[in-house]
Amino acid sequence: QVQLAESGGGSVQAGGSLRLSCIDPGYTLPSECMDWFRQRPGKEREGVAGINLSAGRTSYADSVQGRFTISKDNRREILYLQMNALEPEDTGMYYCAARVCGGRVLYWGQGTQVNVSS
Repeated sequence: QVQLAESGGGSVQAGGSLRLSCIDPGYTLPSECMDWFRQRPGKEREGVAGINLSAGRTSYADSVQGRFTISKDNRREILYLQMNALEPEDTGMYYCAARVCGGRVLYWGQGTQVNVSS
């Protein structure tokens, strides 16, 4: 059974950096297409970054373009989200997700909290 697990969240000041990680403990990540989502206080869950490993493509929300980077360590089967130049507006719960390429999300992680103070 797939059980995505995120880690790496925490509290930082504006301008700081965090790196989030996502694994499926003991297994390879379940899809060639993986995403990071977030849910900010009072807002709906939104996609932040996505990667299509077989196509070698990444995509980002406009709000994080140039500051966040999604990547995967293929040897260790870890999905990362490197977040730089963090802003208070980036505060929220961050989730990794595995989806059908070009389709719906199949699996969600439990989330990791990111707090950015001004």
